[in-house]
Amino acid sequence: MILIPAIDLKQGKCVRLRQGRMDDATVFSDDPVAMAAHWRSQGAQRLHIVDLDGAFAGEPKNRDLIKAMVGAMGEVPVQVGGGIRSREVIEAYLLAGVAAVIVGTKGIEEPQFLADVAHAFPHQVWFGLDARNGRVATDGWDNTSSLLAADLATAAAELPLAGVVYTDIERDGMMSGLNVEATLSLAQTSGMPVIASGGVTRLDDLGALKTAFAGHEQLLFGAITGRAIYEGSLDLAAGQALLAAPLA
Repeated sequence: MILIPAIDLKQGKCVRLRQGRMDDATVFSDDPVAMAAHWRSQGAQRLHIVDLDGAFAGEPKNRDLIKAMVGAMGEVPVQVGGGIRSREVIEAYLLAGVAAVIVGTKGIEEPQFLADVAHAFPHQVWFGLDARNGRVATDGWDNTSSLLAADLATAAAELPLAGVVYTDIERDGMMSGLNVEATLSLAQTSGMPVIASGGVTRLDDLGALKTAFAGHEQLLFGAITGRAIYEGSLDLAAGQALLAAPLA
């Protein structure tokens, strides 16, 4: 289990949104490449990048910047999401050194696309499921559907995916703690490894997540954190140490 720092890109800057609202963004850095290097220096074992402009546009908008950030991370794996809706985009990111991509909207709307890219790039594609009250949202979280995240994860369980990145939108950027129950339920129902996202605020949140997955550790790849490590309520190294330590 690892703690994964997040860098969300908007107009070339490192920002964090509240509940995915583009009009409620806090800028934390004007230099995302330097920020990537900072998290590497702090011991990050993986970096999560979201192209927010791409998520809303439906196509990548920060490719060159992301390539530079991958370079700044060296051997540390980088996963990227936001606007990834074609096989060509996935190929380009992987050729640029990205370790894995996150497919959300296109995979939800076109299950065959998700199946095709999963088989074309085995274990390099994560299924991004972002939910409000358990129901998935698409197009940069602009649209909420009637589909249940747990049902979609279960339907995709036989594909050679890396796993599911599950985000509770209502908690994302709100410093209110993870939706541990929903995350565990999705992982157990689907049997797929999960990266938990949305609301990681302090060490207690990670402790609750780790305890909930006791006996199911193979289903928890890690957790993503953003605003908390920028505002100082969570220390990256301390969070990683907690997740890595054996349960008492």
